[in-house]
Amino acid sequence: MAAPLLRTRALTKEFAGHAVLRGAEVEIRRGEILGVIGENGAGKSTFMKIVAGIYEPSSGHLELEGRPVSFATPSDARRAGVSIVPQEFNLAPDLSVEENVFLGAELVTGRRTLDRSRMRARTLELLAELGASASPGDRIDGLSAAQKQLVEVAKALAFDASLLILDEPTTMLTRREIDRLFVVMRALRARGMALVYVSHKLAEVKAICDRVIVLKDGELVRESPVAEIEPPEMARAMVGRELREIYPPKRSAPGAVALEVRGLSSPGAFEDVSFTAREGEILGFAGLVGAGRTQVAEALMGLRPSSGSVRVAGRDARARTALDAVRSGLGYLSEDRAGSGILPGFAIAENVTLVSLRDYSRLGWLDREKELARAATWRDRFGIKAGDLSAPLESLSGGNQQKVSLAKTLDPAPRVVIVDEPTRGVDVAAKAEIYRFLGELAGRGAAVLLVSSELEEIIGMSDRVLVMREGRIAGELEGTAIQERDIMYLATGLQAAGGIA
Repeated sequence: MAAPLLRTRALTKEFAGHAVLRGAEVEIRRGEILGVIGENGAGKSTFMKIVAGIYEPSSGHLELEGRPVSFATPSDARRAGVSIVPQEFNLAPDLSVEENVFLGAELVTGRRTLDRSRMRARTLELLAELGASASPGDRIDGLSAAQKQLVEVAKALAFDASLLILDEPTTMLTRREIDRLFVVMRALRARGMALVYVSHKLAEVKAICDRVIVLKDGELVRESPVAEIEPPEMARAMVGRELREIYPPKRSAPGAVALEVRGLSSPGAFEDVSFTAREGEILGFAGLVGAGRTQVAEALMGLRPSSGSVRVAGRDARARTALDAVRSGLGYLSEDRAGSGILPGFAIAENVTLVSLRDYSRLGWLDREKELARAATWRDRFGIKAGDLSAPLESLSGGNQQKVSLAKTLDPAPRVVIVDEPTRGVDVAAKAEIYRFLGELAGRGAAVLLVSSELEEIIGMSDRVLVMREGRIAGELEGTAIQERDIMYLATGLQAAGGIA
């Protein structure tokens, strides 16, 4: 057995007197991929952030190659050979890919000027290694979410790290990109690097990791070689109970048309998209990354220019701004939670009421008690692990932040709810909860538009599925015809709506 590269000793972290990590004792070894799993709020991200120098522990310490070490900043950790790919993007949107990869650690010439040629060459090498389609000179704000994720990985690999932490790195990647990332991870392991893989995707943990630890309520409750534990057993260790079928029953016949879209187009993104969504129906949008699904959602919400007709409950709902869309009865959960869904530095209650703030105001004054009471209702309904609703949202785990974002979307009581990757970065138990919420929402008569890259999610939740390809609707599937093979045939162009192409 390899000697530990890094060991944690009685690691504890508290926020506002609440312990989110309790006495964690973990070994991280060279030439090994360690999986870290647990429910949202179990302490996984807090643990990793301490190791990466983002947080300082309340008590306990780290040992690097047998010597006590303390990281006051991520730069300290990086200099010691510890790099992290964070769950949320940490990129400068107005800079290029290569500038982000070397941000804060730029390469310089002998004359102390930026060595742009070396940075560009190294970035190009890393992007090629990852199979990324972005170029070194591309601006970050012009990239897709999946491309940004790969830039984060390239940024972590740019330096000779001995320990690489990947916190939910595949949530925005396609299957091909995930496979390529796994090839890179195995190559790094073969070179003697230690890797830590934090994920809610238990099948991926089984496929890529050598050893797995399970955190629950801030404590280490299990450690096992991956060869000796299967995903169902991992899930039971995480949640402390047997998980039943996570998808709710499909709904009965839908009601009247809630949303009617005709000839919706946005230059360079999608063209001539037409469909209807009915009350009580979950309408899935499937397709490969770049097919135009998210762009359609953004156009409906007035977040990108478009032409065509949009009607909600028979009334014109073409939106020039997001406020127009909300007032027309549309709600939107963005795929990019941190970038456009929430305000991490604001209080939890303030995030819940971001979209519906006027409902809590009177004569220009905000009714804080009413706001807190409403936030408490959503907290209890969604099982959000938060005691103090005045605490900043960033103090919550990623999964609990997602529940707050969903509460914010639903607070104005929209007739049509668009959810884009609603379970990205959340654990299996939280997924089941979100699926139940969406099923209840449809059961109360809302039309739900579900945009997802997870085919199992699309198949398990949708009454109908629209498959997009290259900015157009390639076909529609309904009921028992919603199958993975047929979705992929339409998404890749192997099959047209009427049969094999």
